[in-house]
This record gives sequence, structure tokens and C-alpha cells, in this order.
Amino acid sequence: MRVRELAEWLGATFEGDGEKELSGVAAIETATAGEVAFVGSRKAAAHAQESAAGCLIVPVDWPSPSYRTVIRAAEPRTAFARAMNRFYPTAEIKPGVHPTAVIGRDVELGAMVYVGPHATIGDGTRIGVATSIEAGCVVGKRVSIGEGCTLHPNVTVYDNCDIGRGSVLHSGCVIGADGFGYVMERDRWHKFPQVGRVEIGDFVEIGANSCVDRAALGVTSIGEGTKLDNMVHVGHNCRIGRHVVVAAQTGFSGGVVVEDYAVIGGQVGIGDKARIEARAVLGSGCGVLTSKIVRSGETVWGTPARPLKQHLEQLANLARLPEMRQELLELRRRLAELEERR
Repeated sequence: MRVRELAEWLGATFEGDGEKELSGVAAIETATAGEVAFVGSRKAAAHAQESAAGCLIVPVDWPSPSYRTVIRAAEPRTAFARAMNRFYPTAEIKPGVHPTAVIGRDVELGAMVYVGPHATIGDGTRIGVATSIEAGCVVGKRVSIGEGCTLHPNVTVYDNCDIGRGSVLHSGCVIGADGFGYVMERDRWHKFPQVGRVEIGDFVEIGANSCVDRAALGVTSIGEGTKLDNMVHVGHNCRIGRHVVVAAQTGFSGGVVVEDYAVIGGQVGIGDKARIEARAVLGSGCGVLTSKIVRSGETVWGTPARPLKQHLEQLANLARLPEMRQELLELRRRLAELEERR
């Protein structure tokens, strides 16, 4: 692909050699003369001058030397991601049902659907147009999956779950398993029946080995455009809003509410019925106590989670403890000397 063609496809402008041939994309430090890289940070900008990349995708106002071939974009990282899709398109899967797949009664398969080897689809399930159910997936009864979805190998969707269009479920994730609900009677735990549902919105992506539990009663929901990393656990009756991003190994206890556009780091633990308001940011490894409210736009860190400024102040104070201990010992020594002189 030529630079000129890539720029036109991205809806961007270019400078330099528009006829230069490009064969792929690479990091700015390792890109060669036939590859595209991008400038999206100060570190990348520092490497830009010595980079051997044949073309750089740069901010609109970036001061490019005349010998450089560049494509100017308002969001270089986003433009680069689109360029990657152009050079490395998703492998096309031919529609059809593999002979080893098991399809239940009254199943509705839309046009262009692919069902892979040893996949199972339960009775009364509806699969939307151009959706791919890959090898070894198990889709339960009365499930609704929208158009253009991808279920990678070995995904499990329990009965009575809804998945919106354009969603992606990666290998090993489980949708609709029972929530962790038990009641104590006569010194024994007895299961509280989990008879609710899971509803996943449009264009949601759920990482490998993640779990979204069904509600005990009612609905566990994940809103449009939300992205869950690998090994994330969403407990029963949680309500995750739109365009939320959650990094790996985070766990949501039952009844947690996360509002739109929140950002949650990795290995975060969130207690029962906590509320994370819109556009809040939870730093990696922090712990949110049961019923805690993290206010809209607030950034919190630590365990228990507290505002970032307060958390940093406490860390600074902890770092000074050895020095403060020595000061205390010195004060005690001086006090002892004064008492001896009396």
C-alpha cells in the first residue's frame, strides 16, 4: 500500500513521498523503511528523528523535517490502530455449521453465521447475522446473540443470557454462571437460587477467562462499549455502565454499580454494593470497601481506596518513618540526659 492510499483511507493528510510503498506497521524504535510507526507520546517523539520508519503518523501540529514522510492525524494512536487493521485484517471465516456441531431445537441462525467444530447451541437460541461461534463453544438455551459477534474457542454462555451486536468474547470466558449466593441455616451454607439473567450491550469486549455471573434475581448488566480485560470477575446483580474499561484480575462483588466512562485498573477489589460514579478512576491494586461511593471524576488509590492526593501524602509519611524513628530516639536520649542533670 502506498502512503497516499493509506492517508486517503484514514481521511488524513500526508507530506513527503506519497508513492512510497508500505508493507506493515511497527514500533517507532524498530520500524524499517517499508513500515509505518506513530508519534503518540514524548518518548516516541524523542525517537522520531532517528527512526528508520518509512512513514510516521504524527499529530497535526508536529514539526516534521522536510525529508520525512508523514501522515498528520488528530489522534495518531487511533489512526495507527486503524492502519493496523488495514495491514492485518481479521481472518475471514466462511459461514456454515461444522458437521460436528450440535444444534438444538428451534434455533434461529441468521445469514452468514459460522458455527465451528464441536460447538453446541441450546434450544430456542437466536444467533444474529454474521456472528461467529468458534470451536468448542457452548451456548445454552434461550440465549440471544446479536449480529456481528465473535465467540472465540471454548466460550460458555449459560441459559437465558442476552449479548448485544458486535460483541467479542475471548477464549474461556463464562457468561451466566451462578452468582456466589448462600444462606446459613443450622450451621450449614445453603445455596440461594440464582434465577436472574445476564444482559451484555452492543460492542462489548470480554477478555479470556473472565466471568460474568447471573443475577440472583433480576439482571447483571454490562453497558454498550465496555471493555473487560482477561480474568475479570463480575459478580451477581452488578450493573456496569457504558464505555467502562477494566484491567485484568479485577473483581466486582455482588450488587456493585459502575457508572459510564469509569476507568478501573488491574487487581482492584470492589466490595458489595459499592458505587463507582461516572468517569471515576480506580488505580491498580486498590480496594473499595463495601457500600463505599467513589465520586464522579475522582481518582482513588490504595486500600482502603482514598483520593490520590491523600494516598500519596500517606505514602510520603510512611517513607519518613525510619527518619522519624531516629529523631524520636534522639529526643528520648536528650530527655534522659536532662533528667539525669536534675
